[in-house]
Order: sequence, then C-alpha cells, then structure tokens
Amino acid sequence: MDFIGRQSQLAELQEHFDHVRDAVGDETPGRCVIVRGRRRVGKSRLAEVFAQRVKAPTVYFTASRAGQLELDHFASDVSNSSLPAAELFRGQRFSDWAAAFTLLNASLSNDEPSVVIIDELPYLIDDFPDVEGALQKIWDRLLSRKPVLLILIGSDIAMMESLSTYGRPFYGRGVEMVVPPLSPRETGHFVRSASSADALDAYLITGGLPLICDEWRAGVSIWDFLDDMCRRPTSPLIVSAERVLSAEFPHEAQARDVLSVIGHGERTFSSIQSRSGLYEMSLSRSLDVLVAKRVISKDLPLTLAASRNARYRINDSYLRFWLSFIGPYLHEIERGRGDRVVERIRAQWPSWRGRAIEPVLREALGLLLPRAGLDAHEIGSFWNRTSDIEIDIVGANRAPLSPAITFTGSIKWRESAPFSPDDLTELRVHTSRLPGVSDDLPTVGISRTGFSTSPDLALGPDDILAAWEDASRV
Repeated sequence: MDFIGRQSQLAELQEHFDHVRDAVGDETPGRCVIVRGRRRVGKSRLAEVFAQRVKAPTVYFTASRAGQLELDHFASDVSNSSLPAAELFRGQRFSDWAAAFTLLNASLSNDEPSVVIIDELPYLIDDFPDVEGALQKIWDRLLSRKPVLLILIGSDIAMMESLSTYGRPFYGRGVEMVVPPLSPRETGHFVRSASSADALDAYLITGGLPLICDEWRAGVSIWDFLDDMCRRPTSPLIVSAERVLSAEFPHEAQARDVLSVIGHGERTFSSIQSRSGLYEMSLSRSLDVLVAKRVISKDLPLTLAASRNARYRINDSYLRFWLSFIGPYLHEIERGRGDRVVERIRAQWPSWRGRAIEPVLREALGLLLPRAGLDAHEIGSFWNRTSDIEIDIVGANRAPLSPAITFTGSIKWRESAPFSPDDLTELRVHTSRLPGVSDDLPTVGISRTGFSTSPDLALGPDDILAAWEDASRV
C-alpha cells in the first residue's frame, strides 16, 4: 500500500522519539503518546511506518479480545521482537499484567531508545479492567525511567479521550495525538483524481480511508471503481463498514438499527422514531450512545436565538455512503448482482451527493476563513421548524465575542448548472428572515460548476481542495 500524507503525524512522533533519545541519562526520559482515531483510518499503519523509519528496537502488540490468552500473546510478541532483552519472555506465562509490564521494563535498554506499541488498548481494558492501573503504576515506577517511547493506540474515540481525563490512572502522563482520515486533498492524491471535483467525489465514497483508497487505480472513474468494488463481496468498500460496526457495537444492536435509519436519510428525532418504531426513551438512549461514540452528530440551527430543532447526521463520509447504498443491498452483491447496486447509486447520486458534501464544504470554509477575509467563531447552517427556510452556510460569533451573524452562504453542488442569480436572490431572501441579521451581510457561494452571478465570496472545487493544502503535505 502507498503511504500518502500523515507527514504532520510522523513528524510529531519523531519529535517525541527525539526527546526520548536526547533525554537518555535523565531521571525520566520515557514518553507516552496516546493515539486515537476512527477505525481503519491507518493508525496502525502509521505506527508501523514510524517504527520502520526510526529503526529502533521495537515491540508491537495488538489486543484482540482474546481474554486470558492476551497475556500469552503479549509474551510471544515481546519474545519475538527486537527489544534488547526480548529473550527474557521466552517460555514465560503471566498471571497478571503487572508482572508482564515489570518484565517488559527489564527487556528495555538503559542506554538506547526503544519503542513499545500497544494497539487496540480499549479491547485490553474491556477484558482486563485493572490493566490501566497496572500500566500506570509500572510506568511511574519503572518504564518512564527508561528511554522508551510508549505508543498507546485505540479506535474507541470516547474511551481513548477519557484515558487522559482527571481521575483516570493515566491522567497527565501521556500526550494525545489524533489521526484523522485522509483529507479530501490527500484522497485525491491517493486515487490520482483527474480534477478537484473528482477528488471530492472520491472522498465522499471512501471517507479518506487508506485501505479503500488503495483499491482505486489511476485513471479509473468513480463508476468503474464502484462497479469493480460491487462485483467483489469481499472488497474493502463492501466489508470495511460491517467490520467497523461489529467492533463499535458488539452488544448494541438497537443502536445499529437507529444508525441504519439515519443512514437512510432520516434526520429528525420524530422521523427517526417513526421509521425505527422505538419508544422515545429507547431512541434517546440509542442516540446518546451514537453521539458518545462520535459516530453521529447532533446539529442545531446556528442562530442567535435558542433552538431545540435538532438534526442528526453521520460523521464519517464512507459510513454515510455505505449505509445509504451498500449495507441495505448486501444480499444483491453476495448473489452477484452488484450491477443493480451501481445502477441505484447512479440514479440517486446527484441528490445524495448534494446533501453529503455540505459538511465537507463547511469544514473547508472554516479552514479558508483567514484567507477569505471573513470572520466567524463557528460555521453551521440554519433551518426553521417547518424547513421552509434553510440556509446552507451560516457564520456566527458567540459569547464571549459580540454575538452576531457574520455571513451566510449557499451550496449548489450540481452536475452542470452554475450558481445563478436566482440562487443568490433566494439566499438573500432567506437571510433576511434570520433573527438579528443586518441587511448588508457578506454572501458566500459554493458551486461545483461555476457561477453566473457574483456572491461576495465564490468558491469552486479547486478552492475547496486548496483548504487542506497546508495541512496535507503529500
């Protein structure tokens, strides 16, 4: 697999390693990095590439929900590693993690830096609730006093975030690092897109997941790519989401059902409840689980007035695509009728893409604000209770800044028609009905196919992709 992007994360890990190397001989040269990110974004691959580049003695252990066998697997991985005294683990059997981590300390050099990677840490904590405390105690007493870079990796974002919170054993002991999916710009480089618009289409389908992007051959259109993926029931595009969902919700079938309903396009509490058939309390509990796991977001209209008119959306672009077009029709793919799935995607693609691209474009606009000369503390959208007023983009300042709507915008991500004078007029009419706005707000237009009118800020696919230019040193 090509290794595209991740330069900032590699540089950050290198800085931590350099600190460990330069601190050899100090009282506590060890450093811990807590790495989190969504499943299948390439955290493990990043750690592997980093370890290969620094060429330091390394052990890489991945937990697998194997219960008591995890201790045996850990002993085996260390004994077969390049740590200086790895032979200490040969034939060892441990009754607890404190003993295993104590011997791990003995296998490390006092004079040269080593790397210890523990992947899927949340699995280990699920099986051994005391492992977090055991690691903290050994870290404080022994490991931090060795020149070791300890990298803890996990895909349960909420759990990994909580590791560093006050009251948890590892509070104050590790620095945090987030590994996001590939950006749209990096995705375009990975799949060798012919244009910025094609790169954004590829991002909507793959979600920037490297394993899926790696299947996209140079010069292949999205329809040829989808045709190839849907003809193979075991292709990464088909199986990755199911594996993610099984790992995230092993015992929460109801939450998965609610997620599927949102994936079908239902966005309000009442419409999700109507389609799922759940009682209000049960639905609220499932939505809370999905929000806590960062799988969905609960959005509110961005306005100066209070609102409870929430909408729910799936955060991950690939998962949104899969739940809309792949998951409900796996039976067709499995019986060799992936062509029907692709036909269905073709028919619904323009309308689905128009909605799915909106959060991506708002994120890009947030990155572009300093260059664009616009000011906003946050960027969102607005809709009223009856949805007869909808504004795709709203920029606002809130307390402690002076509360104000600073600009509004419209997204027209159409296949051929440009952003028109009628589109700009509609934006201004809807903006005038926002409470507390002035008459001379700047306007933003974002279009896939150009403009036949002139909003104050006009952005096309090239501008959108350039938003990630500085952060995507591919």
